[in-house]
Amino acid sequence: MYSHIFVGSNDLDRSKNFYDAVFAALDGKPGFLDAKGRLIYMHNGAMFMVTKPINGEPATPANGGTIGFGLSGPEQIDAWHAAGLSAGGSTCEDPPGVRENDHGDLYLAYLRDPDGNKLCGLYSIPK
Repeated sequence: MYSHIFVGSNDLDRSKNFYDAVFAALDGKPGFLDAKGRLIYMHNGAMFMVTKPINGEPATPANGGTIGFGLSGPEQIDAWHAAGLSAGGSTCEDPPGVRENDHGDLYLAYLRDPDGNKLCGLYSIPK
């Protein structure tokens, strides 16, 4: 369904450090800058991009917004979360772990990137 996601940043070098680390934990490649100065990550046919806002205003995180990444299991989520914390991110929500819900159990971890964008690593636990 999704082809790409953009988040804003006020410091692309800081964002590159953070996103290179979290995507490396998922076996992704480091990001690169395109001709327009946008930081681009490509993995499994999708793109995740980081940019300074084109309107010249400061980047701000979406209030109530979360970008979720479907990951392969608790071990990968824990590595992703740890990489994000080590690279300048911060934890939010509850600690990484199992959440029970009506649709089945999930293993989740939440991070905020250095600009405050909320990210989630998600694994649906098989029944």
